[in-house]
Amino acid sequence: MQTQLNRTFSIAPMLDWTDRHYRYFARLLSSEVLLYTEMVTTGAIIHGRGDYLAYNEEEHPLALQLGGSNAADLATCAKLAAERGYDEINLNVGCPSDRVQNGRFGACLMAEPTLVAECIDAMKQVVDIPVTVKTRIGIDDQDSYEFLTQFIDTVKAVGCDDFIIHARKAWLQGLSPKENREIPELDYERVYQLKRDYGELNISINGGVKTLAECKAHLAQLDGVMVGREAYQNPYILAEVDQQLCGIDKPVISRDEVLEQLLPYIEQHLQSGGRLNHITRHIIGLFQGEVGSRVWRRYLSENAHKSGAGVEVITQARHEMKAVVCL
Repeated sequence: MQTQLNRTFSIAPMLDWTDRHYRYFARLLSSEVLLYTEMVTTGAIIHGRGDYLAYNEEEHPLALQLGGSNAADLATCAKLAAERGYDEINLNVGCPSDRVQNGRFGACLMAEPTLVAECIDAMKQVVDIPVTVKTRIGIDDQDSYEFLTQFIDTVKAVGCDDFIIHARKAWLQGLSPKENREIPELDYERVYQLKRDYGELNISINGGVKTLAECKAHLAQLDGVMVGREAYQNPYILAEVDQQLCGIDKPVISRDEVLEQLLPYIEQHLQSGGRLNHITRHIIGLFQGEVGSRVWRRYLSENAHKSGAGVEVITQARHEMKAVVCL
C-alpha cells in the first residue's frame, strides 16, 4: 500500500542547493512541504565512495530524485532508497545540461518515452513507495501538445500516476542550463490542459512561481505546485505554506524562532567536523525584504567561511542587523 503524500507544495530538486542542510532548515519552516533531494545519479550511488543517500530523519516527507536511464541500475537505487526510508522516488526527465545528456538522462529522455516507461516499471517492481516523473512540456522542436501527451500516455501505462511538469520546454542544443530556466516563455495553460485531459493523474506544476498567491492560482487548476529558486533565495516564503495552502491552524513561525531551532543542528554539524558556511549559505536569504537584511547577508558572507567559525557568527549577524533596525 503506497503512502499518499501531500503534494500541494514541494521544493524542486536543485543541484548544489537542496542538500540535507537546506532541507533540514526548510523543514523547520514547514511541516507539510514535500522535500526533494538534489538529483543523484545511479552511478554515484552504485559506484561512488560517499553515502549519497544520507539525510536527516527530520526531513520527512522526503523524495529522492534519480538521474539515469538504465532500468536495472535505477531499480537497484530505488530499492536501496526505499530501504533507507525515502518516501518517494522521482526520475529526472527535465534537466537540459550537456553533462546530463551525455549520460543519456534528463530532458533528452522525453524523446524516448518507451525507455522512460521501462525505467519506471523496473523501479515500481521493487518498491512500495511512489515512483514519479519530473519532466518538461517538450524539447527542441518536439514541443507539440501531442508530443507531450504521447509521453504521458506511454509512461502512465506502466502505472505512473504522478507527474511534475516544468511548464517550459527545454532547448537541448544552443542554450545553457541557466538560459533554459528563462527561455522560452512559460506555458502554464499547457499544463492546465494536461490536467483537464488526464483528471485521474496527479499533476503538479513547476516554473517561475514566486508567491503563495500564485500557488493558490495554480492549485485552482492543478494538484500541486513545485517551487524552486524562490524557495531557496527567499526561504521565509515557506513559513506560511502550512497555513495558507494546507489549511493547518497553527502559529506562523518567526525568523528568530527558526534560527533558535537551527542552532543545535549547526552545533552538531560543527562538532562532527563540518564547517559553518556549509549551513549559513542556505540561510543567507532568511531576512530577504526585511530592514537590515543586507547587513545580515554581508556579515555571514564575510565571516562564516573562516576557520573555527561557530554559531556566534550567526548571533552576531543578527545582533548587527537589529542594530541597523533600531537606528
